[in-house]
Amino acid sequence: MMTPVKRVNRFFMLLTAPFAGLLLCLWWYQPQLELNLNTAQFAAEPGPVEEAAALQRELAAAQASASYTTDSISASAKLYNQTTNAMNALVQMATTQASRPEQIYNRRITSRLGIPADVVISDRITIELYRLNPGNYTAYALKIKLKDKAAMKMSLAGDGSGGAETTLQAVNRYGAAAGINAGGFADKDGKRYPLSTTVVGGEYLYGFEATYKDLSFVGLNASGQLIGGKFYSRTQLDQLQPVFGATFVPVLLKNSSKVPIPAKWQLSPKRAPRTVIGKYKDDQLLIMVADGYNENGNSGATLEELQNKLWGMGVVDAYNLDGGGSSSLIFNGRVINKPSDGNLRKVPTSFLFFR
Repeated sequence: MMTPVKRVNRFFMLLTAPFAGLLLCLWWYQPQLELNLNTAQFAAEPGPVEEAAALQRELAAAQASASYTTDSISASAKLYNQTTNAMNALVQMATTQASRPEQIYNRRITSRLGIPADVVISDRITIELYRLNPGNYTAYALKIKLKDKAAMKMSLAGDGSGGAETTLQAVNRYGAAAGINAGGFADKDGKRYPLSTTVVGGEYLYGFEATYKDLSFVGLNASGQLIGGKFYSRTQLDQLQPVFGATFVPVLLKNSSKVPIPAKWQLSPKRAPRTVIGKYKDDQLLIMVADGYNENGNSGATLEELQNKLWGMGVVDAYNLDGGGSSSLIFNGRVINKPSDGNLRKVPTSFLFFR
């Protein structure tokens, strides 16, 4: 017969038997436990080492990009400099080629004058002084290139009120580098007035006077070119836009052709000190001043001799200015010619040239 204690023990044994069997089966089979982790969902957070490595990779990439950009800029700058140098060389070559005809022409006309005795050169003007001795007379020449049209002016003594001064006085008064006497004059009541049509500062001094007795006007226009000739109406002269100019006689050359010299001026006087002005086809000026010891016709040059000389030198237009004792040539503060009066004559107008 079972005691109460035995009954209790049997009850617990029966109660725990299924659990013991399950444990026994698990111990015997032992299945491998697998965890399916979603790496995207449970990715590990980067630590300090990983952050440093990433930053270093980004810095290396930035340095590589900057190096590429620097190399590209350097290559572009080099190409730009090469292109600029090539273009500058082409421009220089074109400029040199364009100036060659002018240089050749200048050498040709200069070779007929000889070697200059003195030169004035500035960014406004080039003046070359020559001494000529063709045989029958002694003369001096100025070849002038106006780089600035304002480098030539005409002085007017006494503002047209009958005053007069030597060309040297005019040169000194205005601070000019060179000067020659200009137009003729008429004396009245002890005063000396410019002859016929005279233009100063673009204005007619006494109004326009039509050409008479073969008088001719010569001066500079608004473009800095020598103009001149016979004018029978103001409109005719106005079309040339004169800035300044004076009057005397006669015209020697026009459009590379010799103009017949009036008979009176061939003989009265035959020879004399002379001042003539002309221009080449490139607008350079040529001035000649011939020496003579008086106005009696026995010394100096004839107008025909000067006409032939100018034509032979390639001058296209030329005009006779006042001569005799009026002929004056000033260069660098010195009187170059030998005035026939023994001293410079006072005149109302002079053509002046500035550095």
